[in-house]
Formats: sequence, structure tokens, C-alpha cells
Amino acid sequence: MTESGTPEALAGAFEQQRERLVAVAHRMLGSRADAEDAVQEAWIRLARQDQASIDNLAGWLTTVVGRVCLDVLRSRKTRAEQSYEDRLPELVVAVDGALSPEDDAMLAESVGLALLVVLETLTPTERLAFVLHDMFAVSFAEIGEIIGRSTDASKMLASRARRKVRAASLPPEERGRQRAVVDAFLAAARDGDFEALVRLMDPQVTWRTLHPQGLLTTVGAAEVAGPVLRGMKAMTTALPVMVNGEPGFVAWGANGKVLGVAACTVVDGRIVELLTVSDRKRLDAMGLPARPD
Repeated sequence: MTESGTPEALAGAFEQQRERLVAVAHRMLGSRADAEDAVQEAWIRLARQDQASIDNLAGWLTTVVGRVCLDVLRSRKTRAEQSYEDRLPELVVAVDGALSPEDDAMLAESVGLALLVVLETLTPTERLAFVLHDMFAVSFAEIGEIIGRSTDASKMLASRARRKVRAASLPPEERGRQRAVVDAFLAAARDGDFEALVRLMDPQVTWRTLHPQGLLTTVGAAEVAGPVLRGMKAMTTALPVMVNGEPGFVAWGANGKVLGVAACTVVDGRIVELLTVSDRKRLDAMGLPARPD
């Protein structure tokens, strides 16, 4: 498999596969930290493996990473107490309507918030089949080996997953309607209009706010509207942005410092999920656009 089978040669061959493996695991798990852990586990298993037994290193590693990710996904299903913060996707922020080629590339590499929500509704095997086949062109025969199913069963899993994901795919005009909802939400918050805020949110809207002390989750339109209004009092400037492909905004305070980033998931004209980040470390790592003059 490698010249002389030395540890150095094995490590070099693995490093050539690392970027692709992390990309696969990232799509599977929605978290780069979890993806890095999955790939590291694959390296540990590779180091223990008889190299002579591996005919196709890329295929072997994909299989191992797939199985590790499958175990993680199944574990999540049985651990309802797991913190959302542990799986908070990396947030890529770009000015709405002004995406550069570099922004497009970053968004393509990010895990969209809406897609993440859809993927969470899939069974672990559906998710693996969809990601590996539709995103990375892994054959159904190989997928079947990973999950212990037949090729035809793997096709059926991917087909079911594909239908769910396509149902969540939106045409450009719907994206425009989503932006209009978020803009109306921002205007109502600026005006202190409690009733308008409530009308723009699903009755069971979920608001997750990540601040320096941790993650706080609030459920319910009326329960969310009050804190949002109080928080908006400190905002002096806001810029519409896209956050992992979802409409949102960046807010600044009177001192010129960023107060936070908000991302909204809109379904049928109402916000069903709101994610806000005010944790300074995360904000500093986002490469946020400059404050508008």
C-alpha cells in the first residue's frame, strides 16, 4: 500500500486523505469539532491495522469514518440531554446580496442551518446514505457495507432522505420572502412592537442564544418577544447578512462594537428558529463585515 510500509509513509498517505475525510464527517455530523474527532479515530484504527490487508486506503478510511459517524449519530438519538452548543455549526456570515466568490466558497463549505435542521430529522442510516452518495459520490454498494445493508436497501435510504431534503429546498423567490420576514422582525424590534414580533414568529419558536456564560434556550413567541425587545434597546446599527445561507443580521451598539449575530429559520412566513451569538470569542472568529457608515 505504501512504500516499505513505514509509519512515516502511512502517516503521509493518511494526511493526503485527511481534508476529504473531514469534509465527509463534517457533512455527516454538522460540527467540525466532531468531524475532526471522527477522523482522528480513523487514524487510530489505521495505525492498528495490518497495512497488507488494505487494498484501497481511500475506501477503507471512508468506511471507517462512516461507521464512526454512524455511531455518533446513533448515540445522539439516545442522548436527548446533549447540549445543542456541542453541535453548533460553524457560522459563515456574508453581507446579503453582496456575495463574493470567496463568500460563495465559504458558504458551500458550511453546513446551512436549515439543512442541518432537515438532516436532524433523518435516521442515522438515511443521513449517512444521503451524505455519502449525493455529496461525495460513494457507491451504494460501499454504503451498504458500511451500514450492513444491501445495495438496494442503501438506495432506498438515500431516496427517502433525498425527498426530505428536496422538500426543504427553496427557490430564490422564497428566499426573498424569508428576508422580508426577517426585515419585518427587525423593524418591529426597533419600534418596540411586541404584538408584531409575536405575529412574525411561530407560536412554538425556539430561540437559542449563545453568550459568554453558555447557551440559553427559550421556547414560545411571547416568551421570546420580551427579551428580544429588551436586547434591541442597546442596538444602534444593524446590517442584513446571510448566516450559513439563512437570513439574519449583525447588530452594533453605540460604542461601535458588535453586539451579536442573529440567524433566522423561516417556514411559511414565520420564524420557527432564532439563533443569536453574543459570545465575544465566537464573534471575533467569524470575520464579520465592517459596520455600515
